[in-house]
This record gives sequence, C-alpha cells and structure tokens, in this order.
Amino acid sequence: MSVNNPYSRSFRLRKAYWTAIVVILSYTRLAFWKKILGQKWYNKRIVALHVHNAERVRDAILELKGLFIKLGQMLSILTNFLPEAFQKPLEALQDQIPPRPIESVRERILRDLGKSIEDLFAHFDENALAAASIGQAHRARLHDGTEVVVKVQHADIEQVTKTDLEIILRLTKLSAWFYDIKGMDYLYTQIRKMIEEELDYLREADSMEQIRANIAEEVGITIPSVHRAFSTSKVLTTTWHEGVKISNLHQIDAWHIDRRHLAEVILKAYCRMLFKDGLYHADPHPGNILVQKDGTVVLLDFGAVAPLSKSLREGIPQLIEAAVRNDTNAMIAALHTMGFIANNKEAEKMAEKMVNAFRNFLQNEVKLDGLNFKDIEVDPFNNSLFSLIQEIGLSGVAGTVQVPKDYVLLNRMLTLLLGLCHSLDPKLNPLDVVRPYAQQFLMGEKEGMMTFVKGIMRRSVATTLGLPDELHQVLLKAKKGELDINNPDVKEGARLIYVVVQQLIFTLLLITTAVLGYFFYEKGDVYFAKAACWVVGFLVVLLIRSMRRGGKS
Repeated sequence: MSVNNPYSRSFRLRKAYWTAIVVILSYTRLAFWKKILGQKWYNKRIVALHVHNAERVRDAILELKGLFIKLGQMLSILTNFLPEAFQKPLEALQDQIPPRPIESVRERILRDLGKSIEDLFAHFDENALAAASIGQAHRARLHDGTEVVVKVQHADIEQVTKTDLEIILRLTKLSAWFYDIKGMDYLYTQIRKMIEEELDYLREADSMEQIRANIAEEVGITIPSVHRAFSTSKVLTTTWHEGVKISNLHQIDAWHIDRRHLAEVILKAYCRMLFKDGLYHADPHPGNILVQKDGTVVLLDFGAVAPLSKSLREGIPQLIEAAVRNDTNAMIAALHTMGFIANNKEAEKMAEKMVNAFRNFLQNEVKLDGLNFKDIEVDPFNNSLFSLIQEIGLSGVAGTVQVPKDYVLLNRMLTLLLGLCHSLDPKLNPLDVVRPYAQQFLMGEKEGMMTFVKGIMRRSVATTLGLPDELHQVLLKAKKGELDINNPDVKEGARLIYVVVQQLIFTLLLITTAVLGYFFYEKGDVYFAKAACWVVGFLVVLLIRSMRRGGKS
C-alpha cells in the first residue's frame, strides 16, 4: 500500500539510492571512456553530463520532497560543492515546491495549538502563500483584526526527517566509499545540525525577536512581530506585511525607489548583524526579502539564523594580522582556530594553498593608494579569495579542509547578499558600505586598535630579530666592537648585515607609526596624530643616517 507513497520509507530509500547509483555510474562510465578516447573527447561531454545529472537529481528531489528539497537548495546556493553546471537546474527548487493539502495543515494546527483553524482565526486562506521543504505558509486574520502569516510544518515531518537523515547519511558513506573521499561524516554532521535547527520554530521566533531588537535603530528595514499565543515549535504566526519580492525590479522602479539605496540599507543591516551583534539572518534570497511601496525592506523567514561563532570572531582578525606580518605559520594557526584545518598532512598542504591565495589577494588584488581605507579597491566578484571560497567546498568534501556549519551559513549569506546587491545595482561596490563596520570589527575602538597595531609592530620586530643564534651573537659582538676577524671581506659582510637589519627595524617602526598616526587622525585625536608625525620624522632621520653609514666603505 505504501509502495508508491512518496513519503514512505521504502519508496524514499529506493528512489534516493537509484538516483545516486545512476549518477555515480554515469561519471564512472565517462571516466572509463576518457582513458580510451582522451581528454579532448571527455571535455566535450562532461558539461552536458553535469547538466543531465543535475536534472536527474532535481526531478528526484521534487518527487521525494522533504529534507531532500532543503539539501538541493543548499547545493544550488553552495555550488562550490558541485560542478557549476549543476546550479541552474537546482535553482528551480527555490520556487517550485508544491504545497501540501489543507488537511495536513489542519491536522498540525489542531495537534499543536489544541484548537481548530476556525476557533483560532477569523479567516484562514487555504491557498498557501509559499511552500518549503519542511512546511508552508498561509495568510490569516486574527479575531482582533490583525493580519498574520501562519507558517506550519508538515504533519509527518518528524518521521520524514528521521528517514531522510538516515538516507543522507547512507548516501554520504556510499559516495565516500566509491570515490575514496575522507571527511564525509563531518560534512553530514554539519548538514544535520543545520536541518535540526530549522525544524524548531520556537528557536526561529527567538531569533526573529532578538534580531528585530538589534536592528531597531537601522532606518528603512523591519522584521515582522511574533504572535507567541499562536506559535509553537511547529507553528509560527507573525504579522503580515504588504510588499513585493526584492527581485521584482519592474515594480520597484515603478514606485521610483532608489535601488542603490535599497542595497545599502540591506548591507548596513547585515553589517550590524554580523559585526556588531554577532547574530545574522543567513538566508537573504529574494523570496525572503520584501520591499514596500515606501521603500521599507522587510526581512522574512528566520529558519536559517546563525551566530558569528567565537572561533570565527577570534580567527578572522588573527588571520588578517598574520597576513599583514606575512607569517604562514600564524595564518595556518588562525585557520585552525576557525575550524577549517583538519589534523592531517593533506590538510596542511591545503592550508598552504589557502595562505598563498590570501597572500596573493593582499599583495596583488587589493588596490590601496596611501593609507586611506576609503581608497581600497577590490573587485568582490573576481579575486583569488572569492575563487578560494568557490574551491573550499570541494576541498571540504575531499577531507583535507573541514567546512564548519558556521562557515557554510556565512558563505551562503555572503554569496546571496553579494548577488542581491549586484542585481539591484551592478555598479555598487559593497565594500564602500562594509568598510567602516569591518574596520571597527577588526580593530575595535581606540584601545583595541592601538593593541592591534602595536601587536603587529612587536611581533614584526621579533620576527626580524629571530635570526640564528650564531649570527645573533656575531651581530652583538660587531655592535660592541668585540668581533676580531682578520678577513676584511668577512668583517665588511658582518657590518652590512647589521646595518641592513637596523634599517629594516627602522622601516617597520616608521610604517607602523605612520599607520597609527593615520588612525589617530581619522578618530579626531589631533594631539596624538601630531606626536606620531614627530616620531615618524625622527625615524626618517635615523633611517637616513643608517643608510649613509651602510654606504661607507
């Protein structure tokens, strides 16, 4: 009887396994013929196979529904786990999810709220506003006249979730065994955590209220209120807001709303969430953002909410500081702090690759005229770091680099947010809005900033002086005039080494003091800025004096 029921365990097992096996064998067959017919023959066919397999996966997911839709949505957003050709076929999963029958909704509301729809609401629209993998939303009106949206989990979602997680675990193990990939268990645990968190509507309600309070001071953006008396862990009732999807550019233009202003409003709100409050809405796709006629932005659906974890908050500044000092070991340590690097040799190799990409980004792709943060120019869609983000997902699957859940959600948010801003105004550079928030996050207030800069200075000098002990002793004797060397070439070489090190120290101190003086100037501390200028002048004199000494024979 349950053989053809898409929600039965046996059907879901058969369908999922069959689809996975067909996809795996199709790639195996192509790889086999590649060895015979060559790379050129393979290159002509691989993209078409990617598209065909993506369509296979999409069709199977739409038939299975449940958590597989959520998994497919994640893959469509995080295409770095899969070939890029998978993206468009899977994008259909964002908007083409069929709703469940109204009887299922009635059953869930009665079970969780203890009353029928008629008793709870003056009006309840039986046609769903939207449907998702774990539930669907209906418009309704309370008896006091308040217009609301009621989000209801599917009646059988608990059993479907249990079955689907079991299937996903088996499929990850099958893929790991077939392709000899390590680390798939870790990937599964991260996916499971994200799914389980989205199944708790009370957690979502708490997140909505917290973020609503956090961004209350932000102009032009709002979040619906939660109606607690009509909400449970499986039913969530929030205030209704009129508006159109932010992707409806035709209507936005008809209302004469400035698109760039919309993008800036959203970016500022996300900077506040991310850098100041440490709790952010992680799913800013167009279906979750409305624009009202007066230009107000409304954020919806807080199922995917994440804190900026302590490891990321500590690791990001550490990574940047280590990059400024060009300290590879410190950069790898920061990546360990953030949870990216696993404890194996392959991971260390990938870490070096990541470090090289980050160094290339800072040295060759960031355009900085002087020391002014306002003059930083970066193409946010075409740089080695963005490419690294695209690559790291695949690296995580390969087991060389772990991809924590916190990063998956952060990457998901950043990818969607950058795409959204680009669609609203392709000429907008998001860094123009993000820069002051990021500066404060990385360096804090004045004391934190001074600590940051002084830390770089102290460790840079320590690194410079971290010479082999024998050479260090030679330099000390040379400085005191105690070095007795008969060979004049050796003596001159030792003197030049000492002078070069001295000049390097003066240069580091000079640059650091100049940066510190600039920050004082930006903060309005004119007295300290002038003092820094005097110190810079003094260091310039010492540097010139040392250079003249070095030139004497």
